[in-house]
Amino acid sequence: MTQRPSLESSEPSSAQDALAEIELTDDDILEAMREIPGYLDITTMDFRAVYRLAHRHAIDRLFSGITAGRLMRREVSPLTPETPLAEAIPSFVRQGLKSLPVADGQQRVLGILTETDVMRRLGAETFLGLLARVIAGEPCIEPEQHHRPVSEFMTSPVVSVPPDAGLRELIAAFAGHPGRAMPVISTDGRLAGLLLRKVFLTAYRPDHRP
Repeated sequence: MTQRPSLESSEPSSAQDALAEIELTDDDILEAMREIPGYLDITTMDFRAVYRLAHRHAIDRLFSGITAGRLMRREVSPLTPETPLAEAIPSFVRQGLKSLPVADGQQRVLGILTETDVMRRLGAETFLGLLARVIAGEPCIEPEQHHRPVSEFMTSPVVSVPPDAGLRELIAAFAGHPGRAMPVISTDGRLAGLLLRKVFLTAYRPDHRP
């Protein structure tokens, strides 16, 4: 089961903050207007409205190339709900990922299994916490857990986005959950790829843009 993020209800993030307009005071506007030669028949309210529209257009222009479909990783082998934990963990390693979608036979995403989900199931909050238990000789994985299906561990519903999701929708989606990645779902409801938070943030940063 997946859910599309709401732009209105999401908490702000650092990236979203960076998109925020700088609030202009009347003094700011009046000082700027005094620097323009000639008579300007415009109020501070009009000036502020023009600024806000121009800011939105500038953001849309600067980040028009950022879509989930362009940034996502297409080569992802999802887990199935029946995949046992003993097979799921090596799949993370092989694919070099810390989050994997869980999908049914028709590639419809049912949830996502993350490194954090696995850690919590093993009684540790972090990898170092788990390592400390291993060093201390404490049992970490009970034998019976090897065969438990990932449907018992995964996070569901999962936040997802369509391939054409742009900057604002992606910011809202990542702000709505703490995970490192989210599935990208095509219009037919099937898994199209996986968008990593670090890839999105790198693409978003203006100093990393060509």
